[in-house]
Amino acid sequence: MTSTDSGSTPTAPVAAPAQAPAQAPAKAPAKAAAKDPWDLPDVSGLVVGVLGGTGDQGRGLAYRLALAGQKVIIGSRAAERAETAATELGNGVEGADNAECARRSDVIIVAVPWDGHAKTLESLREELTGKLVIDCVNPLGFDKKGAYALKPEEGSAAEQAALLLPDSRVTAAFHHLSAVLLQDPSVERIDTDVLVLGEARADTDLVQALASRIPGMRGVFAGRLRNAHQVESLVANLISVNRRYKAHAGLRITDV
Repeated sequence: MTSTDSGSTPTAPVAAPAQAPAQAPAKAPAKAAAKDPWDLPDVSGLVVGVLGGTGDQGRGLAYRLALAGQKVIIGSRAAERAETAATELGNGVEGADNAECARRSDVIIVAVPWDGHAKTLESLREELTGKLVIDCVNPLGFDKKGAYALKPEEGSAAEQAALLLPDSRVTAAFHHLSAVLLQDPSVERIDTDVLVLGEARADTDLVQALASRIPGMRGVFAGRLRNAHQVESLVANLISVNRRYKAHAGLRITDV
């Protein structure tokens, strides 16, 4: 017998509970656009000091950067020697002793001979505090067979610089440039790439931008300082190339 047959009041059907509207899945946060590796900072206002600026490599770099419009100070152990070299280079280049050069510069290129590398940097630790340092020194030996690479205890000249200058921002670059071409005023372009190494991308970007100020040059990021030894060592091979082919060879990196 049903409930209606017994005379009881029929019960109304119970409505099903309302369901909350389905929510759309949360969108993943948008990824930031990858930084263009060739979007480099403006370095035209930086003062560049060149330690060892009276040597062939230092003079050549000072000349090319000054010619490109950079303010350049060359340093030497003797201020008079640096001032004489600066006068010869012209283009607004100034000369000073190493300590004064380091103090007045925003960026310092180390272009001293390898046998004086450690002593020079140790003596300038205070003046180089907080500065961007670019080491371009190549530890090489020479014998009857030609040039060969030396392996510093620290791994490379650049790593030695980083250990001696813990309060500086050490990078490595400008290793593979011909001093002859750099100093030749009849050469308008230096067609070569410059391998740049360092621990902070902001610092290597600055060095790349500085290299790219020189017509024909391009700065290319090439890794951290732990990779500096093979970059420094390659100069021994380039010396062999130049001697065999009577050339001033440089490097070009393809596909970048």
